[in-house]
Amino acid sequence: MKTNDITKAKDPTIRGALNALIRAATAARKIAIQTDTHLVIFKDGQIQRLSPEELRLQAETKDAVRSIKEEV
Repeated sequence: MKTNDITKAKDPTIRGALNALIRAATAARKIAIQTDTHLVIFKDGQIQRLSPEELRLQAETKDAVRSIKEEV
């Protein structure tokens, strides 16, 4: 299902799922930065590890939201 399909779903739980995933990903990024640990994501069919430094840089440049939406 694509993002557009989710936002048009009849079930309100499904419509809210995308926002819930974005909130969870944002929280995971903050925790990874605070604990100085890597964040493991699945993107473009591959497992990727994002370093705390990369996460901090994304947060500073506000690329985090765009990155999260790409991951979800």
